[in-house]
Amino acid sequence: MKILYYDCFCGISGDMNLAALIDLGVSKEYLMEELSKVNLNSEYEMKIERSVKLGITGTRVDVKLNESSHSEEEHGHDHQHHHRKLKDIEKIINSSHLSDKVKNISLGMFMKIAEAEAKIHGKSLYEVHFHEVGAIDSIVDLVGAAICIDYLKVDRIIASPVQVGGGFVKCSHGIMPVPAPATTEILKNIPISTGIVQFETTTPTGAAILAVNVEEFTSKIDFLIKKTGYGIGHRDLEIPNVLRVYLGKQERSEKVEEQYILETNIDDMNPELYEYVQERLFEVGALDVFKTPIYMKKGRPGIKLSVLTDEKGEKDILDVIFEETTSIGVRKHKVEKIMLNRDFSKVKTEYGDITVKKSYYEGKLVKYKPEYEECKAIAKEKNISIDKVYKAVYRQDLN
Repeated sequence: MKILYYDCFCGISGDMNLAALIDLGVSKEYLMEELSKVNLNSEYEMKIERSVKLGITGTRVDVKLNESSHSEEEHGHDHQHHHRKLKDIEKIINSSHLSDKVKNISLGMFMKIAEAEAKIHGKSLYEVHFHEVGAIDSIVDLVGAAICIDYLKVDRIIASPVQVGGGFVKCSHGIMPVPAPATTEILKNIPISTGIVQFETTTPTGAAILAVNVEEFTSKIDFLIKKTGYGIGHRDLEIPNVLRVYLGKQERSEKVEEQYILETNIDDMNPELYEYVQERLFEVGALDVFKTPIYMKKGRPGIKLSVLTDEKGEKDILDVIFEETTSIGVRKHKVEKIMLNRDFSKVKTEYGDITVKKSYYEGKLVKYKPEYEECKAIAKEKNISIDKVYKAVYRQDLN
């Protein structure tokens, strides 16, 4: 498995991200060619060069604007205040000749910032003006990030906890505490550290890159490091102002995820309600729900309700349990879930094409099964037993 890991010991900004990924191996020529598809070339110039920061050699990126701009310092370069709205950004990206994948990644990052700005300023999503998002160099940073991520073709993106810095930062709205309100909003539910320097080390643009693309935030590195890249920041600090990225390989083919089991013992609820509770739990994102008959104190029969979830889904799961059941307390256990790699493909049978889920262990196909709902629909339509549909799939050679 190919891994991209962000080591954010001095935070992350849009230009540092571009620099680090170029240093890691993204072709400069490819990046420039793809960015030209956004049709903003006349408004900026990009300078890419080797640079050194406190003895660390890496790549530095400067986006220079070709027209007058208002000055707003963010990692050492000026930001232009085109007061664009989200619809303007969507039009620029959707009308470009970028691939659909790059468009979707780009729009996801812009939407993340837009949601934060709208909440902070108390306006609707499409009403708020975006100084940060609307600036030409921010467009280059975010679309460029999507291009680089697509170019690297990694299987998984991981990051360390994010250093956000400290002190205060000057922006269009005045003096703001670090992390800036937009950065704080974007980094919700993401582990951060603060105060390593009295400077804004993570910008809203950098925060959005991580929030949208990173699957897991952990200091644990359980992969082989194959290559390292350094994105050099613009300001001189007491520590190396760089973003370090790793390209790694995970030897094991199975995917390991940290998840949680939330469970509660219930002995005073109408059993008819469990089906409804289970449906609600799956609706809000539960990964699995199961019920175990138990005997509680004084010999009372009860049910242990267990729910498997990830960190993001925990709050919604708790809402359902406390609102829809008689539970007044929940136990929480961290677990590791080991999953085989899997993919889906269509198999031709005498009853039509049927989707099959294949599972692989150490690169070898070890098991497969047809999708139940499709088999059920075919059995009803053709008035045959569902067993015949299953057997028609298993007769095929899927190796």
